[in-house]
Amino acid sequence: MSGAILRRRGVLLLAGACAFSVGCTMGPKYQRPAIATPDQYRGSAATAASPESLGDTEWWKLFQDEALQKLIRAALDGSPSMEIAAARVAQAQAQAGITRADQFPSIGASATVARQKSAGLSVFPGFESTSAGLTLSAVWQLDFWGRYRKATEAARAELTATQWGQKAVVATLVANVAAAYFSLRELDLELEISQRTLSARRESLALNRTLEKGGAISLMDVHQAEILVEQAATRIPDLEKRVAQQENLLSILLGRNPGEIERGFRLTEQLPPPAVPAGLPSSLLERRPDIQAAEWQLIAANARIGVAKAAWFPQISLTGSGGYQAYGIDNLFDSKVYNAGVNLAQPVFEFGRIRSGVRLSEARKEELAATYRQSIQEAFREVSDALVATVKNREFRERQEALQQAASRAASLSEIRYKGGATTYLEVLQSQTNLFDAEIGLAQAELGERLAAVQLYNALGGGWKQ
Repeated sequence: MSGAILRRRGVLLLAGACAFSVGCTMGPKYQRPAIATPDQYRGSAATAASPESLGDTEWWKLFQDEALQKLIRAALDGSPSMEIAAARVAQAQAQAGITRADQFPSIGASATVARQKSAGLSVFPGFESTSAGLTLSAVWQLDFWGRYRKATEAARAELTATQWGQKAVVATLVANVAAAYFSLRELDLELEISQRTLSARRESLALNRTLEKGGAISLMDVHQAEILVEQAATRIPDLEKRVAQQENLLSILLGRNPGEIERGFRLTEQLPPPAVPAGLPSSLLERRPDIQAAEWQLIAANARIGVAKAAWFPQISLTGSGGYQAYGIDNLFDSKVYNAGVNLAQPVFEFGRIRSGVRLSEARKEELAATYRQSIQEAFREVSDALVATVKNREFRERQEALQQAASRAASLSEIRYKGGATTYLEVLQSQTNLFDAEIGLAQAELGERLAAVQLYNALGGGWKQ
């Protein structure tokens, strides 16, 4: 058989092998697990569900305090958590590139020059020689069973999961900065109430001391006024401490050393969240970054099963090299050398190693499938919790406003009754204490309503769009 026929058969065999390698892969095809999604979220209005969702709103449209917007942008630019997330994406990109490169031939080049010299003996004369070589070699692992393609598929899925994980970090950071800022403004409001109350009570104490010296009231009234002063004064150092600690927390979220934080609107001036429905529960699967990341991890695990199963089959590689090899540099390009070959490696006795590898990959997929379903259920719970909190915190704030107004009227009436001699200062003491507690409670209720809105926004998958 002539060499030309052999070469043609070799080319046809190689082409057939390449075509077969493209069309054959091991492992199951990915199918999204069946998920039972409710028709609407628990805690949402009884009206028909709408595809429109608060989670589709950009964060800079939801939080319209310019100072808060600056803080969020600073956090997105300088937070260590953002740097960590970006580094993880870069690692996943590099790993996907490394894995993909296994599908292609590995080509290398080498050059050698050697000189040998031996001293002569009485019988054998000495000699010296120079050899040189220039070689280009290639090795190609044929992907008959889709091992490398499945590995590449898994690496790309893991990269996508990491990218969604980065978006989850963005959404969480936006929510954390907003929540920390609102908490800081609530502490500022409590401190303002305490300082204003302390100033008013000190004026009342000074008046009572003057009246007591004139014999108009008893010393007991003075002592009771002192109690009111100290009740307000004792809160101020604790509030100042908590304000500083909250500023430190916000500074760390921004990627800065602890320091002062710029303020914008007062807590009571913050705009309420727009009245946008929660949206369809089924759309939450596409909007929540953590759910997307969990599914892409599941897709990667599904592809890893194909990688494990491909280990049952032989690994076939094509090898070849060509170049020049000669004695002496002057005639190097006059001596051509080349070779080509096919290598086949088939596992024979692995003592359960391959079988265990397949079982491991299948078990890993089952774990991630359960994790995916669990992440969806947790997301539904978080949305429902936030919806309930939004409604009930608003109702609580409304009742707290009514309580504060009633306490204010009672405090004013008790002052009038005391000045008219109709009651003792003990009634004033109780009324002022109730009013102070009601004002602090209203500030905390204002915070709770805004934190519920932040919680709902984050639970609906909002905040990661930049």
